[in-house]
Amino acid sequence: MTQVYKIAIPVFLLGFIAGAGFWYLFSPAFIDRVVNEELPAGFELSELRSGNFRDVDGAHRGSGSVKVLSNAAGGTLLRFAEFEVTNGPDLEVWLVTNPDPKKSADVNASQWLSLGPLKGNKGDQTYVLPATADIADWGSVVIWCEQFSVLFSVATLSPAGV
Repeated sequence: MTQVYKIAIPVFLLGFIAGAGFWYLFSPAFIDRVVNEELPAGFELSELRSGNFRDVDGAHRGSGSVKVLSNAAGGTLLRFAEFEVTNGPDLEVWLVTNPDPKKSADVNASQWLSLGPLKGNKGDQTYVLPATADIADWGSVVIWCEQFSVLFSVATLSPAGV
């Protein structure tokens, strides 16, 4: 009986650790985080720039629109509408100076500003830009996997009405 325990316990522990690691790395791929944030009430907003999210490759897909909105007080918001992206671990929203990064190396070679963690991989959401960020300096919005340094989706920012 002790011979069985000598084999069963290490196999069980190894299986448990492997299963936990697999769940940590791959569960975001099949679990969606859906958000549906409303725009802040009482703000008169004007659109400065806009763009549409696109796929980066066959594994990382994105769709929906992004608008850069400002209010009379000088606050600037980034608004995602009908947004959807492939889920993954440690996703963040970044502004990038490169207007059309096609791969992760393009983002790494560019200057970027993190706006924080992605709130959800599906749904409407809003991010506040820091007062020091001049939107004219940024060419695109990217969804970035910080853990693996991978580009998930990109939206090139164009002037409003273009």
